[in-house]
Amino acid sequence: MNFIVDDRIIKFGIVGMAGMCVDFATTWLLKEKIKINKFLANASGFILAVVNNFFLNSIWTFQNITGNTSSYFFKFILVSLAGLLINFFCLQFFVSQLKTNFYVLKLLVILIVFFWNYFVNLLFTFT
Repeated sequence: MNFIVDDRIIKFGIVGMAGMCVDFATTWLLKEKIKINKFLANASGFILAVVNNFFLNSIWTFQNITGNTSSYFFKFILVSLAGLLINFFCLQFFVSQLKTNFYVLKLLVILIVFFWNYFVNLLFTFT
């Protein structure tokens, strides 16, 4: 299988951008309009984005879910949480080691986590 030209990676990226919109919109709505604690609002945004991404990826990107959907969902959650940890630790490491703009490093980390999430979901979650 040629992972680079596979259209699923593009679909996965589009779903990821949709998830980012869900995350930011939810966080903004809860924090700015409903006045919920910013960390609770952020966690809520992350959770809704993960749920949104699971359903969009299972229906559109990978399309091969058969059997118990809850087992796919559980694996997707695990991969997403691992991606969150990779994001956190890579960003901390790069910020401490590289004298580069924070947002450039954040973009680098987002790319690393994107490929982690895609390949692990392709090879583990949706198999």
